[in-house]
Amino acid sequence: MYQPFKYFAFISYNSNDIAWGKRLQRKLESYKMSATLCSERGWKRKPINPIFFAPTDIQPGGLTEELQDRLKASRHLIVICSPHSAKSEWVGREIEYFHQLGRTQHIHFFIVEGAPHSDNPNTECFNPIVEKLGLPEMLGANIDEKIFRWSWLNKERAYVQLISKLLDVEFDTIWQRHKRQLFVKILAWSVSALLVLSMLLGVYTMSQPIDVAIQVNETTCHNPALPSVQPTEVVLDLKDEVKKSVLLALDSAVIFKNIPHKYLNEEVHITATIKDFVKLDTTLILSENMQLGIRRDANVYGNIKFQIWDKNARAIPDVKIQIQGCEA
Repeated sequence: MYQPFKYFAFISYNSNDIAWGKRLQRKLESYKMSATLCSERGWKRKPINPIFFAPTDIQPGGLTEELQDRLKASRHLIVICSPHSAKSEWVGREIEYFHQLGRTQHIHFFIVEGAPHSDNPNTECFNPIVEKLGLPEMLGANIDEKIFRWSWLNKERAYVQLISKLLDVEFDTIWQRHKRQLFVKILAWSVSALLVLSMLLGVYTMSQPIDVAIQVNETTCHNPALPSVQPTEVVLDLKDEVKKSVLLALDSAVIFKNIPHKYLNEEVHITATIKDFVKLDTTLILSENMQLGIRRDANVYGNIKFQIWDKNARAIPDVKIQIQGCEA
């Protein structure tokens, strides 16, 4: 369909708008049309290709023969409109030459700054050559048109407006599809961002030390008349390192501070020699809050044995009694 032309379009711009020129070239050349439309019209999946974007080192003056050849070889002329390009003699000459080729209907305006017909040289975005040549009234695709509350979506709409004119396709035909693709991308980006955030949060959490509290309780029947626990050093063996803390009293907690997070849910070894109690020596799975039981050493306090008799001097076996509140 476009065989007589080497380029699908020629982008005319002022050097102040070069970033927009490069961005627009990338957008147009990479734009994929639906397979249905491509099949119906005999297009490639990326039909707006190639785009000629003039090198930045072209200097003002008359249009060189090379540039004239590029314009002749381009089916469309896209003018990036801004107050800079409105003042550019170079842009004006490219518009004029393309008009002289008889392709006025293939001149398209892409407004990135300013406003058309503003009567203010500081905001006017159309080059005066447009009015001088008496070109038919043309509405440019405007990135600042306030259709949606999000500026990025207004920019996307402007791209699609330009694409629909370049391909002579009804705007709504490709805009609805384009919006769906945008929201699918946004959803995919959001999910990816959440996954990355979760991973970073996990890495951060795993790098933070924790405090471990181990509640120590007496498992033997507590007799307040017996001596309490003397302050005792408790040792937490983490294989790679050893942590120490002090048990101050019965039914209190031993606090181990700044334990590397990597030891959480791992097997650790705890030891302590507590006066008058059975030595604490146990292995357990580390968590931030744990319970440990200790019991009096029977070899220190002794075992009492006695027999209960009834009034007929018969022994009574298996009787549960309490001695000072402790079941025996």
